[in-house]
Amino acid sequence: MSIWTRISEAVAALAKGEGLSAVFDKLRTPPERSVAFTIAVIALSAKMAKADGLVTRAEVSTFRDIFHIAPEDEAGAARVFNLARQDVAGFEEYARRISAMFGNEMGTLCDLMEGLFQIAIADGTYHPAEDAFLSRVAELFGLSESQFRGLRTRFVPDAAPDPFSILGVSPDTPLPEIRRAWKALVRDSHPDRMIARGVPPEAVKMCERRLIDINRAWEDISSRATA
Repeated sequence: MSIWTRISEAVAALAKGEGLSAVFDKLRTPPERSVAFTIAVIALSAKMAKADGLVTRAEVSTFRDIFHIAPEDEAGAARVFNLARQDVAGFEEYARRISAMFGNEMGTLCDLMEGLFQIAIADGTYHPAEDAFLSRVAELFGLSESQFRGLRTRFVPDAAPDPFSILGVSPDTPLPEIRRAWKALVRDSHPDRMIARGVPPEAVKMCERRLIDINRAWEDISSRATA
């Protein structure tokens, strides 16, 4: 059964009034967790689209790129997005339920935030309403200010590049500790680890950009130290 068929069934249950609790309770274990992850991105993307008032073709295209939607699954994916967009639940309720489902698995929640950032900046504009939306979602997920700042630095064009934020360290952190942080992030970004956290195989392309950003940050910091 296609992941989009399983996702469509779950979101259809939401549309019929089953409620977020009932639907997400069915998606707590593998392989359903990958369904839950994708629903979370779809649902929050649909809510975020309302934040800046429109859904652009670029945002839809970016979503398709992130999740590698096969041509035969495009109709099902569009149905899922439309169902999520029509659902009356507010984004904060979605975010709370998603956070509760993944618990303290901060890596999964950061993966999810990364997908949302990619969609938010897809049209080349990072709207203040999108920033407020993502900041609130990050808060509900339990992300720290430094974690949110690190994500924002990587994705938002007008954000000042800060390699230390990307690696989750400060400028006064000793270089050996920064190196350990960099290596840990590289390990954590391996596709197998992302799949184990619940990211569907269709979306592991996200790790490619992340690894580029992480390695670039380390190169920047280490070159400063040896200059």
